[in-house]
Amino acid sequence: MNNAAIQALGDGRFLLTGDLDFNDVPQLLSAGTSMFAHEGARLVLDLSGVRRTTSVGLALMVEWLRRARQANKSIEFQNVPAQMLAMAKISGLDGILIPQPQRAAT
Repeated sequence: MNNAAIQALGDGRFLLTGDLDFNDVPQLLSAGTSMFAHEGARLVLDLSGVRRTTSVGLALMVEWLRRARQANKSIEFQNVPAQMLAMAKISGLDGILIPQPQRAAT
């Protein structure tokens, strides 16, 4: 394992670090449950600590979007790695990972 982790930064902000691959995503999926227990209606997930990702990492983001909707919360992904963004664009998921104003600026 590459020790991928989610760190609570306070006020609904979280930092994701490590590699998002087949070995680490199941543990992250479980650890991510704490994000949705946060009292606020808005979550921000900073991906600046992600070193490498595979399509499993992209699937994790989609699952977290689904869980956020179920919990009546919004979730914003910041500093999405270029590798993940490329996969999202190919699969047509970039619009849900990156809000329109941010996409226009990139």
